[in-house]
This record gives sequence, C-alpha cells and structure tokens, in this order.
Amino acid sequence: MDSQYKIFESARQARDPRFDGRFFVGVKTTGIYCRPVCPVKMPMAKNVSFFASAAAAMEAGYRPCLQCRPEASPGTPAWMGTSTTVSRALRLIGDGALDGEGLGTLSARLGVSPRHLSRLFQKHLGASPMTIAQTHRIQFAKKLLDETNLSMTDIAFSSGYGSVRRVNDHFRKTYSRTPVSLRREQIIDKSDAFTIRLSYRPPFDYRGILSFLAMRAIPGVETVSHNEYQRTILIEGSTARISITNDEEQNILLCKVEVENSRLLIRIVEKVRRLFDLDAVPRDIQRQLQRDRPLARLVKQNPGQRLPGAWDAFELTVRAIIGQQVSVKGASTVMGLVAEKYGNQCEYGTLFPGPSIIANIDPGELPMPVSRARAIVYMAEAVLAGDLALGNENDRAQVVEQLVAIKGIGPWTAQYVAMRAFNDPDAFLHSDLVLLRVARDILGIDGEKQLLQRAEKWRPWRAYAGMHLWLNA
Repeated sequence: MDSQYKIFESARQARDPRFDGRFFVGVKTTGIYCRPVCPVKMPMAKNVSFFASAAAAMEAGYRPCLQCRPEASPGTPAWMGTSTTVSRALRLIGDGALDGEGLGTLSARLGVSPRHLSRLFQKHLGASPMTIAQTHRIQFAKKLLDETNLSMTDIAFSSGYGSVRRVNDHFRKTYSRTPVSLRREQIIDKSDAFTIRLSYRPPFDYRGILSFLAMRAIPGVETVSHNEYQRTILIEGSTARISITNDEEQNILLCKVEVENSRLLIRIVEKVRRLFDLDAVPRDIQRQLQRDRPLARLVKQNPGQRLPGAWDAFELTVRAIIGQQVSVKGASTVMGLVAEKYGNQCEYGTLFPGPSIIANIDPGELPMPVSRARAIVYMAEAVLAGDLALGNENDRAQVVEQLVAIKGIGPWTAQYVAMRAFNDPDAFLHSDLVLLRVARDILGIDGEKQLLQRAEKWRPWRAYAGMHLWLNA
C-alpha cells in the first residue's frame, strides 16, 4: 500500500477539511464519487477508490454525490508542483478556452501538441483536458442551480454551454436526473446581485490577505473594511462590482457580484479564486517549507498564509513599476491619482485605465519621476504591440523575460508581477531589501547570493516563503 493511499484514507476517515478538493472518493458499491468530507455513512475502505480530480472520477464513470456536492469543494490546485504547462492550461480552461474552441487551439496557445497536453493531463489530473473543461462547466451550472434564481437558459449560457438542450443532456448524463428535479428550494433574493459561495481549505489567513490588499487598495477603485473587500471591475467590456466577505465557520468566501450580464459570472468567480488564492493546499506548502527549521517557526505562526493575487495583470504591472523605491502607501496614493485622472467612471465607481489609455499619456504628466513614467508608457505600448503578453497562455519565465526587456523594468518588478498577476508560487524577490533584512535577522543569511541558495530548499513554494519573511518585517 503506497504512502499517498494511506494519507488519503486517513484524511477520508477523519473527514479532514484540509484535504477537501485535494482528492475525490469513488464508492464502488454506489457508483457515486464524494468529497473526503462527505457527511454520509462512511463506506468500507475496500469499496473506495481515490481520484486526483472530480473529472477523473467522472471519466471513470462515477456520478457526483448530491449530499456533499463536489462542485462546492475548493478547486483543484492549479499548480501541481510538477507541470507549469498543466497549470497554464487549467487557467485557460477556467477562462473558457475550451468552451468554443478545440484541443488543438488550446495546445497551440501553450506551444505543445494536443497529444502531449493530453498525456500531461492524464499524468497529473487523471483526466483529459476536455473532461476537465466539461466538469468545470457542469459543476458551475450545478452551483448556479443551487445558489441563484437564474433560469435554466441563463444558467446554460453562464456556464459556457451553447444551448439549454446541451446543459440538460449533460445533467442527465452526469446525475441521471434533470436540472429541474435537482433544484433545491427557490432562493429568495430580491437584490440585483448574485452571491456565490467559494470554498477554501483551512487554515486560511483571511485577515492577512485582507490587510495586504487594504494597504495596496487603489482609492476610488478598491475599498477594504473590517471583513470586506470591494472593487469595480471591467470584464469583457462590461462593468461590475464585486464584494468579498469571509464565513470562517463554513470555510467559504461569499462573493457578491453586481453585474448585468450573468454570463460573465463564471469568469468573475475564476478571477476571484485566484485573487484570494483559494485553490492553495496549505498542508503541502507547510510540509515543504518546514524542512527549513528556522523558517518552520514562521510557518507555524501563520499556517494559513496565502499568496495575494491581482484582479488585472496590466493594472498590477503599473502598480509594480510605480512601487519601485516608493513606500506602499505612496504607491497607492499615486495609483489613485492615475485612476482619478485617466480612468473611466461607471455606476459602481472608478475603472482603472487600460493600456490603450496609458500608452497615449505624456510621461511628464504622470505624478512620478519621469523615468518611471516612461517605463509605464513603454510597458503599455509593448502590451498593445504584442511584445508583452499578460495573458494566461504565457509561461511565467517568458513574462519575466519580456518585462525586463522593457527599459526601466528590472527583475524585482518582473518577479512581483509573476507572483501576483500570474499566481506563480515559486516567484521569488531575492533582491527585495525587506526580505534581505529579515532573512539576515531571522535566518542568518548575508546577501542575495546566500538567500537564493537557501531558497532552493523552499521550491516550488518560494513565493509563500517570501510572504512569511515579509510578514515578519
């Protein structure tokens, strides 16, 4: 019996929420697959099989459990610690890459053959890319069915289906029932907003990530209060507002979305999950970082550390350039001035200006040193020209390479963008003065070279190690 089976079986027996969504349990006697935290009577060990993803369980012929609702579990970790290609592909699938296009198009965007991509998915997730995409669609449709008042027509198109008939057929195939028969009591909500429940694996340092975002909030665009993060957004040409709060007892974030077009919900929810790093597996991260004994003390102090993401990669890159050799508070003030002067106003607040606006600004008009202003304009021009690709298909190393090729952007800025805009768990800001000071005081490290050497022990979670060091500044 291998060690992973023992770990999964122990987690199943304990109904350990730390493993929720990390694997799924197929029950041979019923043909149903469950979350490891499922509350129903526990089947005997000889009658279960374990799967790396919900899609793998479905591909093996199992139906989702209606009690524990696998669609409500935390997402499969996008970073498996083994394949950046799989990670990039999962992000693109989450953005709808296979909703209207074939596997060939997705593979081309990633620079690999369809056959190779399929092999990688089978190796790391136990299912094909198409099954992963189909599972993503049906799970989101089931979530909307349970948590909103949307009609089946709206649910179909909001989940990436081309017609109501297709979503009905998929429900019958997956659940052996129609969507209408599965719908729970009608949700009574007279507001114009949608509230979606997003699960995470505990421990989760919500206060920490909220504090991080609060210090960097763009005036007029973002606001952070005691338990809530709120911001205006522009997505696929439509404006909206998101409000995020935490329900610690249930291990969920409540994501309130004010948007006119419900078909954007699946994209918005995916971006919120990345912003709050909801698919992280704290246990795996802790296990690796605690091998470094001095660092282990910091990890133990905050086991729920998350890696704050970003809503928009371009906006975050502007922020990173402005933040060069400027205090966090000072950079936030400048971002607010840029948003106020060049951003667009909508019913929800201010929208931060995009590359087409920034590229046409006279650098001398921006409230910062002209060299930094030029770097921002050059960066916006590179995005428009296609020389800087801030989309999910890009490899993180490629993004870093493209960024440092722009005059005025150095390795620190590029790594910061990789860490937050692309959720790269192994990005590491080894030249950061604060990290160097804390590493010297706590780890006894002197200089960038020694820090980089020490950080080899922390792979593939160096970004989390950096956050722990920052927290102790």
